Amino acid sequence: MEVILKEDVAKLGSRGDVVKVAEGFGRNYLLPRKLAIEASAGNKAVITQMKAATVRRSAKEKAQAEELAKQFDGLSVSFQRRSGEHDQLFGSVTSSDIGDALEKKGFNVDRRKVQLHEALRTLGEFEIPIKLHKDVTAHLKVIIEKEAAE
Repeated sequence: MEVILKEDVAKLGSRGDVVKVAEGFGRNYLLPRKLAIEASAGNKAVITQMKAATVRRSAKEKAQAEELAKQFDGLSVSFQRRSGEHDQLFGSVTSSDIGDALEKKGFNVDRRKVQLHEALRTLGEFEIPIKLHKDVTAHLKVIIEKEAAE
């Protein structure tokens, strides 16, 4: 069975691709979930229009992401946290914390775009990548300082 993907499907293809799938997979999974439509002549014409619209939208989003990435140059976010021996933090700095700090500075960046593989648990300076678009990644300097003792 040939179908045209309406959304990106892992290990199968991306939006707009015409792929050959098993009859059951297409009929029982892809079509009911609106992830694909049957590949007919009429649907192929619709998909070419969808691809053109997607390309235009993607170009616009990429331009906005590049503009935002320029604003991240030289930007740093600092946190003051309590720490114990060997500069280990009591707690951690997470992507959520970084997202909130960016929001306070006027940047509307989703915390899921902050590419922090694991929470920061030590004092120091870190370069954290922020994936603004699939082709645009900005780097943010995160500084974690020791909180002043009372």
